[in-house]
Amino acid sequence: MIGRTLTLAACLLALAAPAAAQEWPLQTIHLIIPFGPGGGSDIVGRVLAQAMQEKLGQTVVVENRPGAGGTLGNEAISRAEHDGYTLGIMTAGQIIQAVMLKGLRYDTRTAFDPIAQVATAGLVMVPRADFPARNVKELIAAAKASPGKIVFGSPGFGATQHLAAELFKQTAGVDMLHVPYRTSPEATTALLAGQVDVVFETVSAVLGQVQDGRLRALAVTGKDRFPAVPDVPAAIESGVLPGYDVTTWYGVFAPRGVPPAVIAKLNKTLNQIIADPTVRERLTAAGVIVQGGTPEAFGQMMAGELTRWEAVRKAAGLEQR
Repeated sequence: MIGRTLTLAACLLALAAPAAAQEWPLQTIHLIIPFGPGGGSDIVGRVLAQAMQEKLGQTVVVENRPGAGGTLGNEAISRAEHDGYTLGIMTAGQIIQAVMLKGLRYDTRTAFDPIAQVATAGLVMVPRADFPARNVKELIAAAKASPGKIVFGSPGFGATQHLAAELFKQTAGVDMLHVPYRTSPEATTALLAGQVDVVFETVSAVLGQVQDGRLRALAVTGKDRFPAVPDVPAAIESGVLPGYDVTTWYGVFAPRGVPPAVIAKLNKTLNQIIADPTVRERLTAAGVIVQGGTPEAFGQMMAGELTRWEAVRKAAGLEQR
């Protein structure tokens, strides 16, 4: 009798799961962006939130929770209910923090459910307005002439922008001084004020200043030119940075344990959203390239990024903090 009761209960649960997924969402969804306003993740997240709200028929509230290179926001997501109502924006920066910091109160490899990658984005090397270097070769020459004197800013120790510059240093064989700030806008403000010599920043974060002439771009960091700035060469085109290729990316994730049917519905929704011409236009204007896919592919990509940036950290001699 007990066995029959347990079997019946299991069948009822199995039937209830798809029904619950079909009904989801029934309440407000919270999208946590683990960085401050104005950066690439914030821009992408807000475009997605508006489109999700229209598509799903429920309010999507964006919450910026900056700090510690995105790990404070990640921690909040890891501790949230795994019901699909708390989501987050994942970037290369948070993956890098997982290899840069010790003592995190979550394990990036096991704490989250990947939902979908939604975009990739190039970074661009941008010097202060009066910096004499006009291209990558001249930047490298200036760095070699004054070891440790050229200052690069970033939105924090272990940010994608920081590690992009560290890989640049390794590839070019130069030494530059790192000055971390809290956010991308703060690093850009320091560049505009002449407090740092160069930044390796997402295209979306400095696109406006490059377009209006307040800043000039030396090169993009990916192996290919970037659509938002087609006249800016890839750094690898300089011929002095063999194999140099750094891009960042954006995706949506959830705390581990969200019902698979809800993950599937979210993935389908996000892929439909980024296929919409209006959304694609907004994302392209923000300086990113739309990139959809499955939860499995996104999870595999994140695992590969963990391996890659751990190798860069070790080569740079950066101790985990």
